[in-house]
Amino acid sequence: MAFSVQEIRKRLQMWLDAEEAIATGQSYSIDNRRLERANLAQVREQIKFWQRELIQVEAKSSGHSKRRVMRVVPRDL
Repeated sequence: MAFSVQEIRKRLQMWLDAEEAIATGQSYSIDNRRLERANLAQVREQIKFWQRELIQVEAKSSGHSKRRVMRVVPRDL
């Protein structure tokens, strides 16, 4: 699925906000209710994913693409 740069930035910001919320408190209780936030490791994986997506989309839109350079050395046998 292809996302626009704006969509990717929005989702990345959402995950960064989630990380900040988790950092301020993993869980809390009010009366008999208990709220536990998402797993910090999973949130960080999502942040890495969206950062990579942003880099790829920005590279494509700027005309740069990942290219591999290979070196071949011919040898006589």
